[in-house]
Amino acid sequence: MTVQAILAPAFAQVFLTFALLFWMGRVRFDALRADTVRVGDIALGQRAWPDRAQQASNAYANQFELPILFYALVPLALYTRKADLLFVVMAWVFVATRVVHAGLYVTTNPVPYRFRAFVAGVLVLVAMWIVFAARILSS
Repeated sequence: MTVQAILAPAFAQVFLTFALLFWMGRVRFDALRADTVRVGDIALGQRAWPDRAQQASNAYANQFELPILFYALVPLALYTRKADLLFVVMAWVFVATRVVHAGLYVTTNPVPYRFRAFVAGVLVLVAMWIVFAARILSS
């Protein structure tokens, strides 16, 4: 696989993270401008944001949890030359689950569907790590 093909899903995940950051900023700014929350209520990190702003914040924060294991795996697979078509396909599936999870989180937030998207991402990422470990250990 080419370096570009291997890194493209990671770039997409980074783009999702930045998109959520900007979305969160916009929603928070709108809440402050609409006076639905005061600066003093959130100055020390209190969770006094309106629901929509908190959803955006949670979706953004989630990008620094499970995806960390994805970000660790991509350069390892690239460096060891163990990234092939299966790796790239699973990486794109993982990123797709993160997009679905984030999209559900910042919109209607149906917890059962959001949880399913999360679990699907976990399972894909576990499979990616198992395949990678098996390839490394069997070399």
